[in-house]
Amino acid sequence: MRISLDWLKTLIPTDKPAAEIGALLTGSGLEVESLEELESIPGGLRGVVLGTVLTCEAHPDADKLSLTTVDVGDSTPRQIVCGAPNVAAGQRVVVALEGAMLHPAQGEPFKIKKSKIRGAASEGMICAEDEIGLGQSHAGIMVLETELPNGTPAADYFGLGSDTVYEIGLTPNRADAASHYGVARELRALLGQPCHLPDVSGFVAPASAAANIGVTIEDPEACPRYAGLLLENVQVGASPEWLQRRLRSIGLSPINNVVDVTNFVLHELGQPLHAFDADQITGGRIRVKRAEADEKFVTLDGIERSLKAEDLVIADANGAPMALAGVFGGKTSGVSEGTSRVFLESAYFGPAAVRRTSQTHNLKTDASFRFERGTDPNMVIIALQRAALLLHEVAGATVAAPIVDEYPAPVLPATVRLRLPRVERLVGQYIAPERIRQILTDLEIEITEENPDAGDQYTWTLTVPPHKVDVTREADIIEEILRIYGYNNVALRPNNSASFLSRFPNPDPEVTRIKIASLLSGQGYSEILTNSLTNSQYFDKEGESNNSLVRILNYNSVELNAMRPTLLHSGLEIIRHNINRRQRDLKLYEFGKVYAQNENGKYLEKNKLVIYLTGNAAGETWQQKSEKAAFHDLAGAVQQVLAALGFGGAGSQPVQHAYLAGGLALLVHNQPVAQLGAVAASVLKRLDVTQPVWYAELDWDALSKKYKPTLTARELSKFPEVRRDLSVVVDSGVTFDQLRQIAQRTEKKLLQSVNVFDVYAGENLGAGKKSYSVSFTLQDFTQTLSEQAIEQVMQRLIQQFEKQAGALIRK
Repeated sequence: MRISLDWLKTLIPTDKPAAEIGALLTGSGLEVESLEELESIPGGLRGVVLGTVLTCEAHPDADKLSLTTVDVGDSTPRQIVCGAPNVAAGQRVVVALEGAMLHPAQGEPFKIKKSKIRGAASEGMICAEDEIGLGQSHAGIMVLETELPNGTPAADYFGLGSDTVYEIGLTPNRADAASHYGVARELRALLGQPCHLPDVSGFVAPASAAANIGVTIEDPEACPRYAGLLLENVQVGASPEWLQRRLRSIGLSPINNVVDVTNFVLHELGQPLHAFDADQITGGRIRVKRAEADEKFVTLDGIERSLKAEDLVIADANGAPMALAGVFGGKTSGVSEGTSRVFLESAYFGPAAVRRTSQTHNLKTDASFRFERGTDPNMVIIALQRAALLLHEVAGATVAAPIVDEYPAPVLPATVRLRLPRVERLVGQYIAPERIRQILTDLEIEITEENPDAGDQYTWTLTVPPHKVDVTREADIIEEILRIYGYNNVALRPNNSASFLSRFPNPDPEVTRIKIASLLSGQGYSEILTNSLTNSQYFDKEGESNNSLVRILNYNSVELNAMRPTLLHSGLEIIRHNINRRQRDLKLYEFGKVYAQNENGKYLEKNKLVIYLTGNAAGETWQQKSEKAAFHDLAGAVQQVLAALGFGGAGSQPVQHAYLAGGLALLVHNQPVAQLGAVAASVLKRLDVTQPVWYAELDWDALSKKYKPTLTARELSKFPEVRRDLSVVVDSGVTFDQLRQIAQRTEKKLLQSVNVFDVYAGENLGAGKKSYSVSFTLQDFTQTLSEQAIEQVMQRLIQQFEKQAGALIRK
């Protein structure tokens, strides 16, 4: 996107150097990719001055040449040979001095040199307008009416100056800055200087009109607002030089005064406009509607396009398309040299509708670029008024009717809550509330409510203007504050870290549940949902206390006469159902409530997560045979769930469970949170399940309460880690978890991890003995470990294993 500094200064007067403004814009997120110096006339008329012809005589050796003396402000007049027929003494003229480089309207640039023409010395050139690039006329020299002194630079007389043009790499989220006024708003906040919209106070429209163009919006979601203005007495022709110069400065080619004005307003205010020949609008009505499928339409480039039913079009009263809304105009409805009545369109189109049409037909225009990213619905009328005033100035247009403005559901500004302490946590530096207030005011973000007595919850309620399409959340507001405050103004401190990373709000229980469900589903487990009602006979016959079972008083079925105290039996019913249909390899999980009542008759509800595993853990492939599900498959799934909740390395201990054979409990903070093992054969028999089932039950309430999502960062050690292995013979009742805890208590600094990679039990070890092969990973964050230091750690570990676990180290 090209932005002219000279144009920008008409909206925000500033004397800041161009380079400084470019640096400010880049620092705020509007990256200036390049900065180009432009001259309205190539060469800037350097070496061209005003002069006065003192004498004019015929050249002695040429009939069509004149010999003149010209005062150019020097002490001595200059002799110049001139071939123009209109040169005469006493004229004020434009003189190119020796050394000046001229860029004529036609032809190549040339340099003025001191020379002899037909034997007479010539020390410059009296210029025609085409010779200095000011116009096309070569009928004679330019004769000026001016009181400026001789020697005045011609550039000053003609009001020529240089301009700086910024090439800004606009990111997709900064649609608010896609215009000169948008950049001026940004500079207002950065410089603390006022900026202003172009003056439209001179716009006057009649209160009514005998004939006007009506507007009907048939798809208000795709077009929330559509406005138009009818102009008469339009004289289509070339634009004045100032308008052409503005457009050329940003890389646009002038076309005619009507099209040039719409392009000018687009790049000035960021609001796309479209000009229709009003006499081509059949029925005198605009319809904003979806196209008919496969409808044919010829666009301005002369290409016939087949429209889709999703395309939004601007149609006449008969439904015939005249333009692709927000993208491209039509061949027959556009302005031509014979146009005298113009209907100006200014609308707010939904980004999705414009993007779909633009992509479907591979049409990328300045208008679609802005509509796709989001324009300002509040700029619609201002842009119309600005264009009408300009067309009156450059094309003689008169306003024939009041503005038509269809706006059935006004776009409301976004409301965002800002917690002021949150600003410091995210930015990493305190910013005074008054400075924040000033920044928000400069960005046109209004503070509508504040509660300064709320301490850490000191909150402002903000109203965000519609042109800030990317500002919808608290984090967006803080980003806006930081952009204007200045990234470079945030002090860097040693070991400064983004402390907010480890501070999270309490997790949403449903989000946590979805997270774990996604984890298990990703491992091949299928979620099931079973009935909360169950058969009381399952528990009466297995000795469950009748007092703890919640029974249904008026049940409809004897098989559904109690609230389930566990999820196990309903899950086994699902497994039985699948096995009976030859689906034997099952991996299932369920989130659900269980119910009980205590001794006082109070009803209790608890949330559980259960996991079932039966049949083969993995199917047979050409690479491997199928393997029966085993305890370690179930334990691995449970440990991954715990790890995902931040409870890696949970402890364990044997547990007696009414429905499990040889159960194991997993501990978090020394509290049991999961029980797992093989379902007892008696339970399987009771429910007619004909194959082993592995079952895990997790206390979801306890896990959810303990779960606090954290993100902990620590520096990686640049020193190598070392692995050492031990084979430890212990009594069969000693678990690996006990050995791991002994190791972690013994060496807290250097020990990074403890893992078992083999378990062995054999006659050679003796009765009631087993062997664990354990790996230990050691690492120091300050130095490379020496063999002596490693050996000292291993000896301490051996001593504690022998002392606390009665271990024997195998050699």
